[in-house]
Amino acid sequence: MDWLLFEKEARKKGCNIICGVDEAGRGPLAGPVFAAAVILPEGHIIDGVNDSKKLSEKKRDVLFDKIIDECVSYSVGMATEKEIDEINILQATFLAMKRAVDHLDIKPDLALVDGNRVPPMDTEVLTIVKGDAKSASIAAASIIAKVSRDRYMLRLAEQYPQYEFERHKGYGTKLHYEKIAEYGICDAHRKTFLKKVLGTL
Repeated sequence: MDWLLFEKEARKKGCNIICGVDEAGRGPLAGPVFAAAVILPEGHIIDGVNDSKKLSEKKRDVLFDKIIDECVSYSVGMATEKEIDEINILQATFLAMKRAVDHLDIKPDLALVDGNRVPPMDTEVLTIVKGDAKSASIAAASIIAKVSRDRYMLRLAEQYPQYEFERHKGYGTKLHYEKIAEYGICDAHRKTFLKKVLGTL
C-alpha cells in the first residue's frame, strides 16, 4: 500500500502544502473532543506510523515525539464538553478540526480529512474514509490527536480522582458508569451524552 498516494495525487493537481486531519474522542461521555493537523515533509513517511487505534499507548507516545520532531508543522485543536452539548458532537468535531488547521504555522493548500463529512474550513478539503489507515498525513494526525487527548484526560483524572479517568479516558465503560452512579456527574461530563443516565440519578 502506498501511504503517500493521496498526497502524491494532490501534488499533481498543484497542492504543495498538504495537511492530514483527524479527531480523537467523539464517543466518550466526558472530556473534550480533540483534533490534530499535521504537515509532513514531501515524500516523507515516519517509520511505524499507523492508525492510532492499532498502536499501543507506549508506541503512540514514542511516535508522538517522532512526528513532532520530523513534521513541517502540527497543531492541536479541541472543542469543550460545553461546546459539544451546545452544538452537538459532529459540529464540535468540525470546530476542533478547524481550530487545528487554523493554528498551523503554514497555511495548507489542502486538508486530507479522515471520514466522509466535509468540515467547514478555509482550506480545500478532501475526505478519505478510513483515512488513518490510508494516508501517512492522516495517520500522523490521528496519533497526535489521540495522545493529546489521553494526556488531557490524565490531567482531568487529577482534578476529579473519583471517576478514575486515567483508566477509561472518559469512555462509557462499566467502571465509568459505576462511578457516575456513585458520584453523579461533574463539569467534565457531556450532559447530552448522559440524558438517560441523568434521568435515573
